[in-house]
Amino acid sequence: MQSGSRMKFLRPFGPAMTAPRRGDALRAGCGAVVGLLVCEAILHLFAPGMAVGHVLLIAPFGATAFLIFVVPNSPLAQPWSAVVGNGVAALAALAVLEVTELPIIAAPLATLLAILAMAALRAFHPPAGAVALATVLASRAPDFPGPVFALSPVLAGTVALVAAGILWNRATGRVYPFRQPPPPNHKPGPTQQDLAALLDRLRLAPNIGLGDLARIVTESDKATHHLGDLTAADIMSRRLVTTPSETRLADLGHLFRQHRFKTLPLTDANQRYLGLVDQSALLGRTDSALTAADLATPVPPLPPDATVPQVLDHLADGHPQAVPITTDGHLIGLVTRSDLIALLANRLRDG
Repeated sequence: MQSGSRMKFLRPFGPAMTAPRRGDALRAGCGAVVGLLVCEAILHLFAPGMAVGHVLLIAPFGATAFLIFVVPNSPLAQPWSAVVGNGVAALAALAVLEVTELPIIAAPLATLLAILAMAALRAFHPPAGAVALATVLASRAPDFPGPVFALSPVLAGTVALVAAGILWNRATGRVYPFRQPPPPNHKPGPTQQDLAALLDRLRLAPNIGLGDLARIVTESDKATHHLGDLTAADIMSRRLVTTPSETRLADLGHLFRQHRFKTLPLTDANQRYLGLVDQSALLGRTDSALTAADLATPVPPLPPDATVPQVLDHLADGHPQAVPITTDGHLIGLVTRSDLIALLANRLRDG
């Protein structure tokens, strides 16, 4: 398997998230410590006479604490999801135990019933799946309290974690519970029903909150507004370095090294646009007989009056590095991705 193919195969198995800032990780970690200590203290109130130091926490609380303190804006971490999700999962397991106490059957059935109950109550909370399993496993102990287990430790502990999460997140600059309305938007846009339908169609509702999506759409509208009054002629590079279609491979490499470009437009003697050569097209090529025409990609051009949003759409279609701007087939300019990034940064800073 070639190196490029191997990397493409392995890429989906690599990290899918950006690295968090150290301060955020420390804030979340310290919050989880505080939350679990508060949870333990509350549970001791429900177990009078229990020796201090005896751990009353159940394993799923670690995952609940992670959601509440690390990703407090996730729909999965909100108080309704956490409290109701963990609570109905424990009740689901207790209901299954009334039918069968055989763990190999009760454990998966309890998880199934917990998922169905969470779906019906719109209370998805991943640790609740572990609560269902923990309830079945705890039932094997001689001191299992029976139905009281759903109250303490499950409900009491989850409420304590949520309460600690509200105080800690607010004190450290995070919003929890996350129920921010979208910023005011005076121009027509998608309604909350439209956004909710979009999340449902893409099956993203458990991962992205409606408020988050509304803010993303609003910020996208702002960016488009900042650029919408410009045309390709306003932002294109006019001082171009072009090359004829018969340019050999070695000469193309020299041009890329000399000018530090990522793309080179091909033109004929009359400056008519013929295509674009991407720098990546030279990688691994050793045949000295290859010419620019052999390596060129026929990226469709745009007219000078094309809007910036149209240029953005063009760059997104097939992922070219640049868009040629032509008049009557003659190349008059080039808009690169770097041009657009610099333009957007300047506009947002000035605006």
